[in-house]
Amino acid sequence: MSKLQIEFVLLHELATPPVYAHHGDAGADLVCVEDVTLAPGERVLVATGLAIALPAGYVGLVHPRSGLAFKNGIGIVNTPGTIDSGYRGELKICLINLDKHETVRLPAGSRIAQLVIQEVTTAQFVQVTQLEPTPRNEQGFGSTGVAT
Repeated sequence: MSKLQIEFVLLHELATPPVYAHHGDAGADLVCVEDVTLAPGERVLVATGLAIALPAGYVGLVHPRSGLAFKNGIGIVNTPGTIDSGYRGELKICLINLDKHETVRLPAGSRIAQLVIQEVTTAQFVQVTQLEPTPRNEQGFGSTGVAT
């Protein structure tokens, strides 16, 4: 299996390259370069000190870390975050503390998110007067939910 090479720049003395924790993992860990304190319900934009150069035809998707979510109630506001191939700025993660009672403190060097790289297909959108019907048609939210 060949690996896509992604160029990166460390912008801060505490910045670390994205690293896959285990062979075969889909997401590479992103680490914060600053101490973070999140009160209940608070959100904050957190620096990683990392900039990457995604090739055309690829996107970086920033996902929450499941352990941080389960143990501390920490999520990412716009999940997944989208890093387009033309962006060359610092990766920053908008964390939110979903715990209603506890303040969460994350020291610099904490793994705060996962970066998943995916190939992208762009579309040509074509306006028509009517869409082809399907068995589902306009059935939306809840139409395939809990069995009764």
